[in-house]
Amino acid sequence: MDEKLPVTGSQGGSPTEERNPRTVAIDQVPTFEVLRLLNAEDATVAEAVAAALPRLADAVDLAVAALAGGRRLHYFGAGTSGRIAILDAAELPPTFGLEPERVVAHLAGGPHALTNPSEAAEDDRDGGETAASEVESGDVAVGVTASGRTPYVAGALHGARARGAGTVLVSANPQAPLRVLADVHVAVDTGPEAITGSTRLKAGTAQKLVLNSLSTAVLVRLGRTYSNFMIDMVVSNEKLRVRQLRMLAEATGADPDACRAALVRADGDPKVALVTLLSPADPDRARRALVEAGGVVHRALREFL
Repeated sequence: MDEKLPVTGSQGGSPTEERNPRTVAIDQVPTFEVLRLLNAEDATVAEAVAAALPRLADAVDLAVAALAGGRRLHYFGAGTSGRIAILDAAELPPTFGLEPERVVAHLAGGPHALTNPSEAAEDDRDGGETAASEVESGDVAVGVTASGRTPYVAGALHGARARGAGTVLVSANPQAPLRVLADVHVAVDTGPEAITGSTRLKAGTAQKLVLNSLSTAVLVRLGRTYSNFMIDMVVSNEKLRVRQLRMLAEATGADPDACRAALVRADGDPKVALVTLLSPADPDRARRALVEAGGVVHRALREFL
């Protein structure tokens, strides 16, 4: 694709770079007042995210279609943005039983940049394009950048779009230059930071909220929960085993012993156990119903109720 890339690099023009008039004396006030000022700015973030929900819903639907079709979701970011993306992707397999590599986070500068400063890597447009070589047609690429102009993310979105992927930009800049590379622009206008340009503050908090909501909503839509129970979680220690039994008991009204027995009969598959507890189905019929229902418990139960 010969699409012209937008101008990137300079951080000028981003709301996060403007000076915040509410915190100009933050270095001259007592500790409690420093914290109060920071907290007051943080309190504006949820409202800014709420204003972006319509576009976030579009991004969720794009990602649901990709994952339901066997494709992948990719995050691309540099610095704080990339680290937040890595955290979100890493938590999905244990929380929702999502198969490894279905949601992949790419950080400018690679693993070294996770715990070390790597500011130069964010200017590596070619590095972003190279990272996007893992993207395939039908995937979705999400670029995460507070300024909306990070060269690494520009290269990644450009490369992903050239490969036939859907593209999403998550930024704190409604006029982000990179919005021209995105099918969906989730712009969370958090405004000037308490410390000018420190996007690990409000912009970073907004990114955490957006990615949490994006991935959670996607996996809810894909049937990785039953009601508000994370029924597909990976049970890897005693605390989680107890939690799984408690969720089965709360979801079905059965006692813990009956839930434990159902799990044994279901070979440890919590969805199969859930269907057998809520219907007349035996484990084999429950498993077939779940396959036919795409793993969505509510749909599987319609066969029996």
